Amino acid sequence: MENYRINTNYAKALFLVAADEGQLDAVNDDMRLVADTCADNHILSTVFANPVIPEHRKTAVLRDLFADRVSRVSMLFMDFVVRKRRTVNLRGIADAFIQLYRDHNGIVLSRLVTATPVSDEVKEAVCRKVGDFTHKSVELHTEVDPDILGGMSIEFDGNMYDARISTAIARLRNEFSKNVYESKL
Repeated sequence: MENYRINTNYAKALFLVAADEGQLDAVNDDMRLVADTCADNHILSTVFANPVIPEHRKTAVLRDLFADRVSRVSMLFMDFVVRKRRTVNLRGIADAFIQLYRDHNGIVLSRLVTATPVSDEVKEAVCRKVGDFTHKSVELHTEVDPDILGGMSIEFDGNMYDARISTAIARLRNEFSKNVYESKL
């Protein structure tokens, strides 16, 4: 069962250990790998959530997946998570750690949604604008959604700039449905 407080507390503990060991960047890369792997593999999440599967099997799965791909600090931490029976929280812990890392380094996560793929120049311009607004470095994720017809939307730090054509059409449709026209006859 996912629990925000557990995820955050474990992530903070890992962050402190990684900072103490001088391994923040390496552990951040490791946690991104863990989060992506857990997100992409539904069977892995099911195995981690199953209380019937013994700890030594879950540890073996983690070692097979990550032993040669992550740092010693990250592997020891994942072993600790298994011993504490919190493997169901592993993805949430990884996501919480990544957010702590962003906050620590002044990085804002931004999401750009467009109808068609955009060029690197557009991505750089969006990063500059968001960076100027937030006074932080920008980690930009792009997404293509043909349903928006055209334009774009940018989300960051709880803010959204909506310049989608589909939104403009919906606003016009709403305005025209009010029928403010009065006949003078």
